[in-house]
Amino acid sequence: MTVVDTPAAALPVIPVMRPWLGEEEAAAAAEAVASGWVAQGPRVRAFEEAFARRVGAAEAVAVSNCTTALHLALHLVGVGPGDEVVVPSFSFIATANAVRHAGAHPVFADVDLVTGNLTPETVGPVLTARTRAVIVVHQAGVPADTAALGALLDPLGVAVVEDAACAIGSTLYGRPVGAGVALGAFSFHPRKLVTTGEGGMLVTSSAEVAARARRLREHGMSVSAADRHATGSVAPEQYLEPGFNYRMTDVQAAIGQVQLTRLDAMVARRRELAARYRALLADLPGVRLVEDPPWGTTNHQSCWLLLPEDSPVGRDELLESLAAAGISGRRGIMAAHLEPAYADRPRVHLPATERLTADSLVLPLFHQMTAAEQDRVVEALHAALR
Repeated sequence: MTVVDTPAAALPVIPVMRPWLGEEEAAAAAEAVASGWVAQGPRVRAFEEAFARRVGAAEAVAVSNCTTALHLALHLVGVGPGDEVVVPSFSFIATANAVRHAGAHPVFADVDLVTGNLTPETVGPVLTARTRAVIVVHQAGVPADTAALGALLDPLGVAVVEDAACAIGSTLYGRPVGAGVALGAFSFHPRKLVTTGEGGMLVTSSAEVAARARRLREHGMSVSAADRHATGSVAPEQYLEPGFNYRMTDVQAAIGQVQLTRLDAMVARRRELAARYRALLADLPGVRLVEDPPWGTTNHQSCWLLLPEDSPVGRDELLESLAAAGISGRRGIMAAHLEPAYADRPRVHLPATERLTADSLVLPLFHQMTAAEQDRVVEALHAALR
């Protein structure tokens, strides 16, 4: 590691994340605009097919964002008013919000301190007769042990929805996250590896569920506008049930198709950078970086670091030190049960969640990150923590 003795103010700021977008994405978007069809159309369908192939899903349904994908998934399994849905508090608040959007009650469960994910041991104690579903989050790209959770939940008839917002490119039991799942949701927000600006994808193993999801995302329409245009049909469509406006645009889908071709390179580079972080920070006592669980591999969508409980510097103070050195860090993943939006829910104590959210931070990690930039981050961490 080379230490550069240059004032921080003279150095460019290192962002926590930078999307990998290039001329190919710009050209694909321009082509979509020039085609005259910019709403949901043939490029959305092509993106769905390419995405399903990439993650090993039978069907993929493009939507406006991951939150709408989660809401749609809950709607599809019949979650409604009076139902309870178990969610990890240790997740972006959209996970719990989707439950509220469905009219149900989120029930917060704790997570494993190492993976940040739900386990049978954390979910079991909060199940009740009103539990209709569990949203299992593959947090920050770390795959959750869904087989273990399924062994607990399947005999009870409790539906499992996988929140894979961060997990494209991660693997689980030797297959891509998303392969063969009953219902799963992905995000294309700019913080994710594959981005379309905004956008999401619902995956399912059921052709029937996928067909209904496609209707529901377009107001419950029996025939999509794109299909009517393609066939030249003049027959009026029917609205088979109340639906939503959860459509993706062809401009977004065009960008997404290019982004998918970059995915393997993105994952490989992120894993390389994370391994280098781990090696360069190994001499800091008690500091732990997120890593692969025994049952899969992470794409390192976020590289989060957990400070020891006796750290000489607190998380917020450390973030301030990094900022003074021209380095953008972020607080660790939030604890939704502590947010004002959920103050009306029964107050619970979730020790692992509260420890993780208080003592963790996200380090800069992006495809274009150079060794020199990573060295600056490591040197700033050493300076602060020693």
